[in-house]
Amino acid sequence: MALSRVLVKDGGFGTQMTVHVGNSVDGDPLWSARFNSTNMSAVINTHLDFLQNGADIILTNTYQASVEGYMEYLELDEEQSIELIKNTVRLAHIAKEKYLTECYEAKLAVPEGFPLIIASIGPFGAHLHDGSEYTGSYADFVPAKTITDWHRQRIEACVEAGVDALAIETIPCQMEAEALVEMLCDDYPDVKFWVAFQCKDETSLAHGESFADAANSIWDILSERNALDKCLAVGVNCVHPKFVTALFKSLNGERSVDEQIPLVVYPNSGEVYDVLNGWQGREHCVPLANYVPEWAQLGAKIIGGCCRTYARDIRHIGEAIRNWNKLKKNA
Repeated sequence: MALSRVLVKDGGFGTQMTVHVGNSVDGDPLWSARFNSTNMSAVINTHLDFLQNGADIILTNTYQASVEGYMEYLELDEEQSIELIKNTVRLAHIAKEKYLTECYEAKLAVPEGFPLIIASIGPFGAHLHDGSEYTGSYADFVPAKTITDWHRQRIEACVEAGVDALAIETIPCQMEAEALVEMLCDDYPDVKFWVAFQCKDETSLAHGESFADAANSIWDILSERNALDKCLAVGVNCVHPKFVTALFKSLNGERSVDEQIPLVVYPNSGEVYDVLNGWQGREHCVPLANYVPEWAQLGAKIIGGCCRTYARDIRHIGEAIRNWNKLKKNA
């Protein structure tokens, strides 16, 4: 699935979902994943919001979905928890079919095979509900096999339910990314994916490793296994947008266009989270759409949004991407 044009990814699912359910998402140990059980129409409508605003890609609402989490907080058994994850993928398919029907009735053309449904595979730390997805501290004491075994159930459920690829996302440490890529190569040779790291500044993953080193390590693993075609992109998500250009330059800055590693980026809005006062500083944020040309120049093939990005933000990003794609096509 080599990408011939830059694609528009959706935005912050939990953020946009507040339009349908209010602010009851924040602080919940299951976050937006609770609504896969309690308010399925809100999940479908959130996907639809992004599709109607130009997203080529929607991510399933499975970032914080786990068997352990559903067993503890929804009092489901293991089999019921796995079935709920599969049904969450089906909700994305329902949204896609609704959208395609709307487009057909309005005589709007949609590129063949789109929109893509990609399973959100958040980090091991997300289900711990202790903030460690933003530090990667568990990498210091949790064995790689424990992490991949934990991921396997959700990946298996999503793949069985039918997705176009996996978004291995918000990964704070190199060890988890490497272990997952090796597992996917070994056990899911036909499944495509991207890997997006969580970074704390312009050079480093949340756990402290160099972003460029971690990304190159993933690329080397894939190259050694002759599996580069499995990987849609490597990149970052849930980061401050001001860090992205420097991070991408550290990886692709010295590479020619033909040698660039394909990149994925979906940062936060630029707001900063304060424990006492919540998200602050929206009035000072640079619109993410403004960054599209420089990120695409550095090799970004998939661009969207994460926390605090709404469907309207994706519409603006999509407009900027379409302008970029048009320029490149005519160049």
